[in-house]
Amino acid sequence: MSVAIRPAQLSDLDQLVMLEQNCFETDRLSRRSFKHWVNTEHRALLVAEQEKVICGYVLIIYHPGTRLARVYSLAVEATQRGAGIAKLLMSAGEQAATEAGRLYLRLEVSVDNVSAIKLYQSLGYRKFGIYRDYYQDHKDALRYQKRIRRYRDTLQHRSVHWLRQTTPFTCGPASLMMAMHGLNKAYQPSQEEEINLWREATTIFMTSGHGGCHPIGLALAAKRRHFVVEVWVNQTGTLFIDGVRNEEKKQVVELVDNCFKREAAEQNIPIHYANISQNDLIGAFKSGAIPLILISTFRLDGKKAPHWVVMSGYDDDCLYMHDPDPDEGRQSELDCQFIPIAYEDFDQLSCFGKNRLRTAVIIWPA
Repeated sequence: MSVAIRPAQLSDLDQLVMLEQNCFETDRLSRRSFKHWVNTEHRALLVAEQEKVICGYVLIIYHPGTRLARVYSLAVEATQRGAGIAKLLMSAGEQAATEAGRLYLRLEVSVDNVSAIKLYQSLGYRKFGIYRDYYQDHKDALRYQKRIRRYRDTLQHRSVHWLRQTTPFTCGPASLMMAMHGLNKAYQPSQEEEINLWREATTIFMTSGHGGCHPIGLALAAKRRHFVVEVWVNQTGTLFIDGVRNEEKKQVVELVDNCFKREAAEQNIPIHYANISQNDLIGAFKSGAIPLILISTFRLDGKKAPHWVVMSGYDDDCLYMHDPDPDEGRQSELDCQFIPIAYEDFDQLSCFGKNRLRTAVIIWPA
């Protein structure tokens, strides 16, 4: 009998829930979750239908602001397995992700799911890593990735160990620790070091709550640890002050900004008051440096917050980033490694605020 692949509809919810119950003992999607994914954007939810009966589905999530997609779930009714339905669903899912402009498709699979692993490998997926204690039953997951749009060059990357920030406001220190460890394996990151770096680089206040990290503050902290640094920033005024409404707090932010600039001059840290280009970043990376880049999270989560990431690679079409802050409930840690940012998207992602601040800190080995 022929199998039709089509987008899921609200009328499919009963069958989808029943299929989920039949296919999985743990980590099940609820009816509420299926309803959410049918109605939301940034996803492809496709079903395999045979004589009006749903015998399989695939859910692929598109990460906003990047060209990355993830196979969130794939299921085929037990009685229909071996008939090629999973392969049809994966092929259709890849096509949908490609049409949505995604470059990579990633997935997790249990280490003991031999048939699924064989399927993914036959489709060209390559093992990307392992995720310990990933599922509710504490089994490990293998991580696979496939480039669904092919280009000439292979990924150029440096060995940058990914780190999760341990507070809501230490993306800068976490990114800086990744860069410094990537350049010198003798440098050992720690939570104490993360907090010390934040204390050295913080602007004290931000739009709300604790202040984020100033690019010159991060550069000074790296220089104290015997790395070579330079800073790019496209404006000469006080950074991040526009979001601070209280006048006394503004005076503090301005004082901190002036202190950082004065110390940078005393330490002979180069500061380029200009927009850093993608070619500048790639050139620095090729020459042995690791850049930290300030982005706006608006294209990622709609919150318009400044956020530091670290560059981990590049190719003909993308820059790749390590993001220290996984989106709880939606991203695994591996989703935050080597995130592809297409060149045509990068300029919008890498500016913050109404003044369109662009800044980067380039870290070089001593």
